Amino acid sequence: MKSRNYNIKQIADNQSVLQIYLYGEIEPSYLNIWGDLVESKTSAEYIRKAIEKAGEIEGIEIYINSVGGFVDEGVTIYNLLKRQSVPVTAYIDGMACSIASVVAMAADKIVMPSNTTMMIHHAIGGCYGNAKEHRKVAAQLDKISEASTNSYLVHAGEKLTREKLEPLLDAETFLTAQEAFDLGLCDEIVDPVDLTESKEIVNDAQQKKNPKAKQAAAELAKMLGTKPEPPEPQTPPEPKPKNPEEKDSFGFIEEYFKNKNYL
Repeated sequence: MKSRNYNIKQIADNQSVLQIYLYGEIEPSYLNIWGDLVESKTSAEYIRKAIEKAGEIEGIEIYINSVGGFVDEGVTIYNLLKRQSVPVTAYIDGMACSIASVVAMAADKIVMPSNTTMMIHHAIGGCYGNAKEHRKVAAQLDKISEASTNSYLVHAGEKLTREKLEPLLDAETFLTAQEAFDLGLCDEIVDPVDLTESKEIVNDAQQKKNPKAKQAAAELAKMLGTKPEPPEPQTPPEPKPKNPEEKDSFGFIEEYFKNKNYL
C-alpha cells in the first residue's frame, strides 16, 4: 500500500485546499516493543498538525479508504473537521467502514464513486474484568453508539429517521453508493474507481486482526466480483537486542491498548 500523507492543492492565486488521505486503519501513534515512537498518519494528532501547518486555506478535501479502527481517534478527527470554518468535502475512494463512515459525516459534502461502499454499525468493544467493569464498558459503548447515530442523522437531515437508521446499525449494514445516497449519507455519486488499493487495505487490516476486516474482505470481494483471499502470512521482525538498563515497554503497551474500543 502506498504511503499517504497530506497535500496543499493550489486552486487559484493565493488560494489553496488541504487534501488529507485517511487510508488504512484509523489508529493512534504508539510506542513499539523497543520503546520507539511509531507515527500513525491516520491519527487525530497527525491530522490536527496537518490542518495547523496548512495555514490559510479555502477548503479541506479528505480522501477515505478505511475499514475503520480506534473509535476515540475517529471521533476526534470528526470533531476536528466539524470545527473548521472552511468547506469540507469527503471522497470515499473505496470503503468508509465503521468509524471511517462517522469521520465522513463531518464533511459538508460526501462524494462516492458508484462502486464504493460505506458500512455503518453500532460500536463494538470488550474488556477483561468483573461484572462491574463490563457494565462500565457497555455504558461507554452506548454513549459512543449514540454519538455516531447522531452524526449520521445530522448529515442526512430529513432523508433519514432514527427509526429507519437503528435496524441498519444493528445489522452492521454495508451500503452501496446509491443506497447511501438514498439515505442521505452521500451527496453525490460519480464514476467508478479502481479498487486495487482497497484490496491492499483490507489485507493489511486482516494482518492487524481488525475485528471488521474479515467482513470487509467479503464485501470487497463482492465489489470486485472475486473470492476473498486469506491474509498473507506475516514474517515477524528480527528481535532487537535489549539493553538490561532500558525500561520494559510491554507494560505501557498493555495498559495503552487495554479496553480500546473499535467502531
